[in-house]
Amino acid sequence: MLMVFDELLIWQIWVRVELNERVKENKMTFENILEEIGGFGPFQIAVVVLLSVPRMVLPCHFLLNNFIAASPPHHCDISTLGGGGLFRNLTREQRLTVGLPVREDGAPKSCEMFTEPQFQLLANSSDAGNLSTVQCRSGWVYDNSTFTSTIATEWDLVCDRKSLTQTTSSIFFIGVMIGSITFGFLCDKYGRKNTLLASYVMSILFSFASAFANSYIVFAVLRFLTGFGLTGILVNVVVIGIEWVDTRHRACIGVVGGLSWSVGNMLLAGLAYLINDWRTLTMVVTAPLGFAVLTWWWIPESARWLLAHGKVEKAQFYLDKCAMFNKRPKVSSNVLLETLSDTEKQDKSYTYLHLIKTPKMRRLTLLTGIVWFGVALTYYAISLNIGGFGLNIYLTHFIYAAIEVPGKLVIYFCLDIFGRKKCQAGTLLLTGISIVVNIFIPRDLWHVRVVVAVLGKGLSESAFTTVFLYTTELYPTVVRQNGMGYSNFMSRLGVAVAPLVLLLVDVWSVLPQIIICTVAIGSGLAALLLPETLNVRLPETIEDVEKTRGKEVSSPSAESPADILELKSTTDM
Repeated sequence: MLMVFDELLIWQIWVRVELNERVKENKMTFENILEEIGGFGPFQIAVVVLLSVPRMVLPCHFLLNNFIAASPPHHCDISTLGGGGLFRNLTREQRLTVGLPVREDGAPKSCEMFTEPQFQLLANSSDAGNLSTVQCRSGWVYDNSTFTSTIATEWDLVCDRKSLTQTTSSIFFIGVMIGSITFGFLCDKYGRKNTLLASYVMSILFSFASAFANSYIVFAVLRFLTGFGLTGILVNVVVIGIEWVDTRHRACIGVVGGLSWSVGNMLLAGLAYLINDWRTLTMVVTAPLGFAVLTWWWIPESARWLLAHGKVEKAQFYLDKCAMFNKRPKVSSNVLLETLSDTEKQDKSYTYLHLIKTPKMRRLTLLTGIVWFGVALTYYAISLNIGGFGLNIYLTHFIYAAIEVPGKLVIYFCLDIFGRKKCQAGTLLLTGISIVVNIFIPRDLWHVRVVVAVLGKGLSESAFTTVFLYTTELYPTVVRQNGMGYSNFMSRLGVAVAPLVLLLVDVWSVLPQIIICTVAIGSGLAALLLPETLNVRLPETIEDVEKTRGKEVSSPSAESPADILELKSTTDM
């Protein structure tokens, strides 16, 4: 009897030791949790829908300068020009003839006027070559048929001050650059949800304030702060969406988010067409953020971030809510969350320095920076360099936005077939090739050049869609927002450089295209050096990046998380 009891005791000890080994070998990761509670169900769909509204606001502000800073046709105000009663008795057309010099196409010059009325031009308007002119002395008269009011017409940002209209765009993106770094740090330290609310509030306050600016300087400062605030939205909506879905549906979430951008971009064209006053347009495109603030209460905090920072109870709350929405059983809380907390809890704060402290992280940071810079410069340079279709500004903007939709849909299917790395490299390399091809196409074949240019635009958009998803999958949870902040900084640096590259057309007509295609091909080759993330679980810690991550391939013999917990609970009884 004693021998039987001893054998039973030995067997129980062996079972406990074997169980501990099996639990250790089958370490519970967040991917396992999502598998239990549903990695892509009603809960995730609701999150994506709620985050789509603020994401549609982003392109409305990023490209808002195309409309609020537009410079309509204008000429000098000649109402005060001398000439006595004779000049005042002339018709409008006659006043323009005797008061303004004309360009080669016959239209009045925008920035010059005659020193005094030239009445002889009423008889012979072609004899105006040697007449003295001066810069506009009494302001300008604007054509309000397209725009009722823009910042250019309100503060006379024309002629020698016309560069200030583009300066506002640069100032806005400088705010975005600084916001990328700042919010990347804040999001990893204080969580995604809290910083998202702060971004909503900042964006609303500064954007509405800019609509009431009474001077150019005040407007420029408020646009800088608006760009700073909007960056928090840009960084957070991408990461929250990705961190709540399973591996198989990450590409879907990334592309849906990209489609939200395209929809917002197309809506901007329609809103700008209906609203011709820049102040009203600024407030209207910002208004949806009010709805975003109201729905913020239903946005979940990233459970990955909570677990990585040891906030087990809060993580349990959101995980239970996810399971309830998806109509899946709740995961056993105590054992599961204790296991995750022990393996993923971090007692230290992470900064941008952790992006370069270890060998593979340094390599990852360098390569992603090159790719983001190349993607952004290529996309915006092509967008700014493609000529219109001979249509009005609203329809042209709408077509450019609509072209992005097919690019996003095609890349959605390619991401899961060819993988992230091949798609990222392929879209950039093909973009560069399309630019090279356009260099050698004669300008007389304008229709062929337009087709190739549009193809390049679609490919560059596909590259942008891919890089958001790809980068999110490459960086570990503990520094993911820092990584996204750094990447967005490199992206905005590319955006700032793109207009400067296009100015080189005065040096050599094809120099901008050579630089753009070189950057596109170079960043595409850099993408080939990055690791593949297709069907690979998201890294949680820096150690996960430093060691090779395996693909998530389920095995019939492998225990499910529920089986492991059930077995452990049985042996503990």
